[in-house]
Amino acid sequence: MTSHYPTQVKIVEVGPRDGLQNEKQLIKLANKLQLIDELALAGLKFIEAGSFVSPKWVPQMADSGALFDELDRQPGVTYSALTPNLQGYNSAKEVKVDEVAIFGAASETFSQKNINCSIAESLDRFLPVVEQAKKDNIPVRGYVSCVLGCPYEGDISPQSVAEVSQRLLDMGCYEVSLGDTIGVGTPVKTKNMLEVVQQVLPQDKIAVHFHDTYGQALANILVALQLGVSTIDSAVAGLGGCPYAKGASGNVATEDVVFMLNGMGIATGIDLHKLVQAGSNIMAALGRQSTSKVANALLS
Repeated sequence: MTSHYPTQVKIVEVGPRDGLQNEKQLIKLANKLQLIDELALAGLKFIEAGSFVSPKWVPQMADSGALFDELDRQPGVTYSALTPNLQGYNSAKEVKVDEVAIFGAASETFSQKNINCSIAESLDRFLPVVEQAKKDNIPVRGYVSCVLGCPYEGDISPQSVAEVSQRLLDMGCYEVSLGDTIGVGTPVKTKNMLEVVQQVLPQDKIAVHFHDTYGQALANILVALQLGVSTIDSAVAGLGGCPYAKGASGNVATEDVVFMLNGMGIATGIDLHKLVQAGSNIMAALGRQSTSKVANALLS
């Protein structure tokens, strides 16, 4: 394995969407807006801010339209949203979302249980979204979930991950984010999976999205960096539990990722202290402690 680390890394902040949507208590719109604003001011250039899904399924995201309407948009910042279908896409377009995201799974059982259809059917459903986005010149990002393990099937073959990733790329996604949804991945498994995906996806089209359920996220990110991946998804304060593992922490904390990258001399353009403050403010609103080790160390 060559250790030619990238000189800079693009961080995609998923806390306001992937993080907050798993919170049981409804969060005030004002708190969400403050969080997104503080993240942008800390130097984050890609913020996943909302999701246009049925409020019946994800009540936390019901105010995404109002959120985009009221956002104080910073120049040079991309504010994106998840849009699983054409209806969601049209709602997102109305409020001038900069970028949309769609998601497939590498696990057949997870796809069935999560969205009641096969992987192939789920990808077919996204075609109209991608086609419309192309006409509207709105970039589309793809997600693949369960790339290193599934709560129902256990291990997932890297080949399955590569096939779904290639479908998303062929469909028109400019980037595919590979998600370890339940956080069971370890460095060797991460390396094996990425090497297979790298055979079908160009290097600059790959992003990684690790959950820290078993404390493996930073180790897995290090392996991804060694393999030349330079886009990392993370959530401020480690927001977002994993709905499949009770008491599990969610996404890897952006503060921890930035601290590690700073220590490796890899540029992110992010002000760590402002980032820690943003995380501290949203956790105060939620009434609990951050799961970021770096934030807790710096704030103590």
